Amino acid sequence: MKTPENEKNHIIPYRTFLYVLAGLIVLTLISVTVTQISLGTFTVAVALIIAGIKSTFVLAIFMHLKFENKMFSRAVFGVILLLSAVITITLLDYLNR
Repeated sequence: MKTPENEKNHIIPYRTFLYVLAGLIVLTLISVTVTQISLGTFTVAVALIIAGIKSTFVLAIFMHLKFENKMFSRAVFGVILLLSAVITITLLDYLNR
C-alpha cells in the first residue's frame, strides 16, 4: 500500500516507549502510595493530577498526538478543559458539603 505524498511518517525509537512505560509504572506506584497517605480532601486532587500526567504521556507518545495535526491537539485540549471544569465543579460541591 502506497503512502500519500503529503503524509509524513515518524519513527519513534523503542527506547522512548520504554522510558514512557517506566514513567507510567513509577507514576502508578506513586499514585498507589499517595492513596495510603492521609492527605484529607487533597488525596483525590493529587490522584487526579497524577492521572492527568499519565494520560498526557499516553496521548502524546502512544497515540502519536505529538506528531499529528494541531487541530487534533486543540480538540483534545478542549475536551481536557471541559473535563477539568466538570471535575472542579464536582470537587467544589464535595468540599462545601
